[in-house]
Amino acid sequence: QVQLVESGGGLVQAGGSLRLSCAASETVFKINAMGWYRQAPGKQRELVATITSGGSADYADSVKGRFTISRDGAKNTVYLQMNSLKPEDTAVYYCNADLKRTYYSISTYYWGQGTQVTVSS
Repeated sequence: QVQLVESGGGLVQAGGSLRLSCAASETVFKINAMGWYRQAPGKQRELVATITSGGSADYADSVKGRFTISRDGAKNTVYLQMNSLKPEDTAVYYCNADLKRTYYSISTYYWGQGTQVTVSS
């Protein structure tokens, strides 16, 4: 079973920066889109940013201009650079990947375990 391993969360003051990383635990045949989602206490999980295999990125309006998603295909890794963080960015951030484990596999969505990001005011 492929796992997505996240790192980089933590506590930061408002206006600060954090960089999240998410790597697949094994080499896979193909990774299509990858993305980051977040879930704040008492709220539904929401999309933060996605990036296609070709490098096209899309962002939630709330993070445009502050967050940047990128990926390293050779390392099967996706990153989320978060700048100008606000208290409302506080949430558990989850990595997501649409991938084919082998040539014969169907594309399947995988989720990371989540990493906590806390922004203090």
